[in-house]
Amino acid sequence: MEKRILLSSPHMSDEKFEEQFVQEAFDTNWIAPLGKNVDGFEKELAQYVGIDHAAALSSGTAAIHLALKAADVKAGDIVFCQSLTFSASVNPIIYQGAKPVFIDSDYDTWNMDPKALAKAFELYTPKAVIVVHLYGQSADMDPIIALCKKYNVSLIEDAAESLGTTYKGKHTGTLGDYGIYSFNGNKIITTSGGGMFVCNEAERTEKVRFWSTQSRDQAAHYQHSEIGYNYRMSNISAGIGRGQLKVLDDRVTKKRSIFARYKAGLSDISEITFPNENEWEFSNHWLSPMLVRGKVTPTIILEELEKHNIEGRPLWKPMHLQPIFEEFDFVGDKVAEDLFEKGLCLPSDSKMSEAEQDRVIEIIKSLFGE
Repeated sequence: MEKRILLSSPHMSDEKFEEQFVQEAFDTNWIAPLGKNVDGFEKELAQYVGIDHAAALSSGTAAIHLALKAADVKAGDIVFCQSLTFSASVNPIIYQGAKPVFIDSDYDTWNMDPKALAKAFELYTPKAVIVVHLYGQSADMDPIIALCKKYNVSLIEDAAESLGTTYKGKHTGTLGDYGIYSFNGNKIITTSGGGMFVCNEAERTEKVRFWSTQSRDQAAHYQHSEIGYNYRMSNISAGIGRGQLKVLDDRVTKKRSIFARYKAGLSDISEITFPNENEWEFSNHWLSPMLVRGKVTPTIILEELEKHNIEGRPLWKPMHLQPIFEEFDFVGDKVAEDLFEKGLCLPSDSKMSEAEQDRVIEIIKSLFGE
């Protein structure tokens, strides 16, 4: 059996930047959910994406949860959320006792359809909107921002998969009122597990830090006036993140080259298409997804890849099709369903060699008689 080719796995820097920051934490005995690495990671990531404030948290899900609290989402409120996404985009809405309404995608971006969003605003009065930059591809933000401003609704960007992606020269995650990133093990950079909340409001960011450290009041004793959470990132994880941030541009370059190689290598197969990279977008191409229409289905491709010890994956199953969310409304034309049924993600590991990628391409081509 040949060496397994993974979808997207952790990739530490050759220069061992991560070890240097972690070793410093050990040398200073600062093994805690606070410290120099946490402060440094917040500052350095904020500088990288061009935003004023950041709070390092235990996960991207935690960051979405606290972004909803920052947007004053309460029990009974409605939150519009992109349907084609991972459940972590939606679960925090339920944590708050709010109700999601799912918004369809469009074929141009695979992300939230501004026309479906406009229709949803005619039907409901939401407290917030969660837009997702799926697989590193940017949503078309200008019309979405305009709608949120028109209706005076907070906009949260789930940029968990799109660190390094820009929309009209600005980093995804910095265009709305609040943004979040994920550093889970499969992301373009990782802290093994972790996330970041970002925004341009100092007061809101400080409030997020307050909530994330159990909402401990400023008092000589342990006093709490609000419900809090144990959501802060550890100083060890943040050290890994600081090292990873140093090679983020290299990872983006590699991921983009993987996407381009797939697109070129499979260009002769008319049944296969790849998502657009629109003129206003620079995508990190965290994963390389594609659509296949015809007798050769995504399931057939994925099963054939697995026979050769290669990991692929279906697209996210839309949230409005999930059993746990079936009671909630969906607005759109079922584009998300079509993408799910026809789509799959190809292995996009940043450690993948060109020879390994060529093997993936040849296996797929063989299924089409190429």
